[in-house]
Amino acid sequence: MIRKLTVLAAGALLGASSMIMMQSFAANNDGDTYKQLAIFGDVFERVRAQYVTVPDDKKLIENAINGMLTSLDPHSSYMNAEEAKDMRVSTKGEFGGLGIEVTMENDLIKVVSPMEDTPASKAGVLAGDLISKIDGEQVRGQTLNDAVSKMRGEVGKPIKLTIIRNGVDKPLEITVIRDIIKVKAVKYRVEGDIGYLRLIQFTEQTYDDLQAAIKDIQSKIPSDKLKGYVLDLRLNPGGLLDQAVSVSDAFLDKGEIVSTRGRDQAEVMRFDAKPGDISNGKPLIVLINGGSASASEIVAGALQDHRRATVLGTQSFGKGSVQTIIPLGDNGALRLTTALYYTPSGASIQGKGITPDIKVDQPLPDEYKGYDVNLGESELKGHIKGNQEDDKGSGSAAFVPKDQKDDIQLNEAYKLLRGEMANAAFPPNPQKGVPN
Repeated sequence: MIRKLTVLAAGALLGASSMIMMQSFAANNDGDTYKQLAIFGDVFERVRAQYVTVPDDKKLIENAINGMLTSLDPHSSYMNAEEAKDMRVSTKGEFGGLGIEVTMENDLIKVVSPMEDTPASKAGVLAGDLISKIDGEQVRGQTLNDAVSKMRGEVGKPIKLTIIRNGVDKPLEITVIRDIIKVKAVKYRVEGDIGYLRLIQFTEQTYDDLQAAIKDIQSKIPSDKLKGYVLDLRLNPGGLLDQAVSVSDAFLDKGEIVSTRGRDQAEVMRFDAKPGDISNGKPLIVLINGGSASASEIVAGALQDHRRATVLGTQSFGKGSVQTIIPLGDNGALRLTTALYYTPSGASIQGKGITPDIKVDQPLPDEYKGYDVNLGESELKGHIKGNQEDDKGSGSAAFVPKDQKDDIQLNEAYKLLRGEMANAAFPPNPQKGVPN
């Protein structure tokens, strides 16, 4: 929301957005750099003068800037003024759209995850789908921002997506009706003696919604009856860094939550927990899968390293890079990867992800068998290779059954909390957590 962008929310824009970094270039490289810029100017003028039709100068320059940025990694990009405005609106948790988190793969739009109860999910769009056409227009040749802009539009107006789905011989035509997307940052319910908390996305409302949810659960289940909580981060594409820190802090009394490290080894930022656990130390199980990225991985990594929670599920997405949003006044904004995330133990998230303490695969139903629903940063073309990335890469299946009785991962978490089954990883031993 992570050249990753969300139609729902700027989950991929997770980063220390107030931090603007400026680097100086070595003087002996200046000559070559200015020669290359002169070549760019020459090409630009020739295109303006000799191309078969009169090009749009503004579009030429925007595409040139985007080409430069997207050649760096999949998450750096340029946003014009309209796109920058959309991004700011998105992080507030209410905006128009289809309800899908997307990225670019092989010049096509890849669906990372359709959000629950949104037009896309209701229309049958699935994680792993590749969008090849939007209203009959080829996606190839467009930037991610261009494609996303086309998917936005007037509420109530239909849009036709041509989808390539692994395991299906012919492209699918799916019509989605645009709507106002009001993303509930947190959904929760009482499951007998357990509090279930599902974090949909890390928007400006996430921590406040989490606080309210836990308070309501505590009012419905007496403390002596409450077995614990399940914190479901599956299919959560990320969001705002400060919200990831606040959510982690909600369950921690002390210790580092996450650190960021940039190109300069001295550029290290650490975020620490403050005293106070809003769950009163109740047992906690965190669920993750291949759709858990960015902010989700920060939360899972912090709670796992401090042995505050047991992480259950499959390998997370592995997006451990920081995108700094650099405002450019009336000209939009620059989304630039400036650092990488590290868990409290010093482990890099990039290209590796979070490995669950208890690995539980979620089988696909018969109607989905043959589909490729695996997602991972390590599979993205041009991704930054993490210093702990290995041949296994990151990510896993990004699928959660709609019917709770079919949700093996969730039901195993319930059994662990109720003592109906045992595992050496639960409950975790805080004495074995990282030093505070």
